[in-house]
Amino acid sequence: MDRRSAAALDAEDPLHHLRGRFALPDDVLYLDGNSLGALQPCVAERLKGVVEAEWGRGLIRSWNDAGWVEMPRRVAERLAPLLGAEPEEIAVTDSTSANLFKALAAAHRLRADRRVILTDDANFPTDVYVAHGLAELTGDLEVKVVPTDEVERHLDEDVAVLLLTHVDYRSGRRHDAAAQTAAAHAAGALAVWDLSHSVGALDVRLDDWGADLAVGCTYKYCNGGPGSPGFLYIATRWHEQASTPVRGWFGHARPFAFDLGYQPAPGAERFLDGSPPVLSMAALETALEVFEEVDTATLDARAGELTGLFIELVDAHLGNEVEVVTPREAGERGAQVSLRHEHAGELSRALVTRGVIGDHRPPDLVRFGFAPLYVTRVEVVEAVEHLTDVLEHRGWDRPEFRTEQVVP
Repeated sequence: MDRRSAAALDAEDPLHHLRGRFALPDDVLYLDGNSLGALQPCVAERLKGVVEAEWGRGLIRSWNDAGWVEMPRRVAERLAPLLGAEPEEIAVTDSTSANLFKALAAAHRLRADRRVILTDDANFPTDVYVAHGLAELTGDLEVKVVPTDEVERHLDEDVAVLLLTHVDYRSGRRHDAAAQTAAAHAAGALAVWDLSHSVGALDVRLDDWGADLAVGCTYKYCNGGPGSPGFLYIATRWHEQASTPVRGWFGHARPFAFDLGYQPAPGAERFLDGSPPVLSMAALETALEVFEEVDTATLDARAGELTGLFIELVDAHLGNEVEVVTPREAGERGAQVSLRHEHAGELSRALVTRGVIGDHRPPDLVRFGFAPLYVTRVEVVEAVEHLTDVLEHRGWDRPEFRTEQVVP
């Protein structure tokens, strides 16, 4: 595919008009939305209003007058369709890591007669750290880390929780969440999913999958901004039994009663704790408005097409230069493609100097994210053109590209 045919397809795409909702520099091909989503100007305007009018003039009155106190509930309502869940199943709060700790603790109590948290060796490291932290705190849990392809073989009567990240942050491989949740349930375990690399780009259907609990961030494909609030999902069937060890007044059934006795709020709201971060919550609330114009199945299809086109062009032009480690079947990958190259760090940094922004995961992977709301087919074609030029002329082989940069 060349630029002209890519442009023709872009013009006909039902999501193409949404590109204009984002503030993307003209000299940048931004393929790192799987790490940090792009800014929408309406978000900047909302923050200006919150700071100057609601905080600056309204002061403390804005908790009521501007509806700050209701923010977690409103954002949960906007997030719910992206998760295939009901608003009362979602708590928008804290970071993904803090929410995962709460989710694993809740799952542990729901399966108190079992002692193993099972996960795979491709999981995001922080998730494994959190699991170990809970195990050390309780003293009665073991974290078992096994190869991805052996997970189901290790589901036995000792497993309390199966913990997996829906899309592998390194390879882009997508788990069959429904099938693996069913396998966990067949073994008597609960399934906890990390959706950080899925929500906002893929067709997530937590209720249909039968998931028990889930967590995720909103600063990637949801475009909520750096460090925007995370979320926790808990299926309705567990609401009356579930509890969290991290308790705060916003998770209380009557937060303004200031009762020293804790009474959990109904539904997932019991997993709220302290006061919501109003500025970042406001940014996220506005960022999610764009999703009202699209359904998750359409997002998923667009992500599959963009990643498929990238793989097709890489195969055609760079088949002997890099290895595509991401699955080639659209339903088996997320909205990213990872390429293996011996000098991946240098290659990634060389591309950045050309305005092609992906990222590097040691030791030898270059990742490219294809956020379906704003990445175009023309950009995919242009990115492969740059990649081809850098590799064919060893443009990565320069001293300034040999120093590692810190990228979260």
